[in-house]
Amino acid sequence: MNTMSYKDFEALVEYDEEAALFHGEVINTRDVITFQGRSVDELKAALADSVEDYLAFCRERGETPEKPYSGQFVVRIDPALHRAAATAAKRKGASLNKWVAAALEQATSE
Repeated sequence: MNTMSYKDFEALVEYDEEAALFHGEVINTRDVITFQGRSVDELKAALADSVEDYLAFCRERGETPEKPYSGQFVVRIDPALHRAAATAAKRKGASLNKWVAAALEQATSE
C-alpha cells in the first residue's frame, strides 16, 4: 500500500486491478473519508476534494473536524514485559509513560 496526504490528513491508497481504479481512505481520523481516481492526478484531486468536503460539512454543522487521538491509550501486555519496561525506564531515570513514549516515537520514525 502507498500513502498520500492532504493538509493533515493521511491516506492509504490501493490499486484495484479488476476495476482499473485507485481508491483510498483517510486513516488518521475515525470519520470515514474515502476517494478514488483512475490516475495519480485524479487521485490527488479526489483526496483534496474529499477532505475539503469533509471540512465544509463540519463547518456547516458547527462541528470541529474530528481529532480522535487524546494522547492516552491502554496497552495490555504480559506482566513480565511490563516489569521489564518499568525496570528499563527506572534505569534511564524516566517514568514508564515517558519511556514508552520515547520507544513509540523511535519505532514510528523508522
